[in-house]
Amino acid sequence: MSFFDYGEFHPPELQEEFFPGPLLFGDTPFEIDRLIMVRLIMTAALLIFFYLGLRRARIVPRGLQNAVEYLMDFVRIYVGEEILGKEQAKRFMPLLMTIFFMVLALNLSSIIPFLNISSNGLIGPPLVLAVVAYVAFNYAGIKKYGFFRFFKSTVVIPNVPWPLLLLLVPIEFVSTFILRPFTLTIRLMANMLSGHILLVLFFGATQFFFFGEAVGWMRPFGAASLLVGFAFTAFELLVIVLQAYIFVLLTAVYIDLALHAEEH
Repeated sequence: MSFFDYGEFHPPELQEEFFPGPLLFGDTPFEIDRLIMVRLIMTAALLIFFYLGLRRARIVPRGLQNAVEYLMDFVRIYVGEEILGKEQAKRFMPLLMTIFFMVLALNLSSIIPFLNISSNGLIGPPLVLAVVAYVAFNYAGIKKYGFFRFFKSTVVIPNVPWPLLLLLVPIEFVSTFILRPFTLTIRLMANMLSGHILLVLFFGATQFFFFGEAVGWMRPFGAASLLVGFAFTAFELLVIVLQAYIFVLLTAVYIDLALHAEEH
C-alpha cells in the first residue's frame, strides 16, 4: 500500500488561485476578481497607514509616525542619496518612494490572513512598475544628453577597437534597453509566485494531515508541515521587504547610469 492510499492530497490549483472568477461586476468592464480586490484593499491600507502616521506629525515623532518616517528615510538615505546623490535624489524621490511602497504593500498581502496572495505574483503589476522604471531612466538620460547622444553613450563603449564594437553594441543595446525591464519584472514576479506556491503547499499539507483522510500515524507530518509553514512565512516576510528594496535600488542604479552615460 502506497503512502497516498490512505487519502488523497490535491495540489493547489493555479487556475483558481491566480485566475479566479469575478467577485463584483462580472461580465462588465469594471469586473473585480480576487486579485484586483486584494490590490484595492492593500492600496487603501497603504493610504490609511500614511494618513494615520502623518496626520498629526510632530518634530519629535512617536507611534506610527516613527514607522512612516523610518521607511521614508530608509528609501531617501540608503537608496536615493546613496545612489544618486542629494541633488538628484530630490528629483526622483517621489518616484522611488512610490515604487518602494507599492511593491511593499502588494507583497505584504501574501502573508496577511484571508488575503494570502500577492498580486505581484502575476506579471501585470511588476510589468507596470518595470515600464515606469524604464521610462524614468531613459527620460533622465535623454533629458540630460539628448536622444542620439544618450543612445550612443549607452551602447558604444569608448576606446574599443571597431571590430569589437560589432559584437559589443548589440550586447549593450539588448542588456540596457530590453533585459533591464524584463529582469525587473521576472525577478519580482517569480519570487512572489514561488513563495505563494510553497506556502500553499505547506499549509495545504497541514490541512490534509490534520483534517483530511490521513490516518493517525501521519499526524506528526502535519505538525512538521505546520512548523515549516510558519518558518517559511517568516522567511517570506524577509523576501517581501528585500524584493521592494531590490526593485527600488535597481531603479535608482539605472537612473544613475543614465545620468552618467558618458562617463562609462
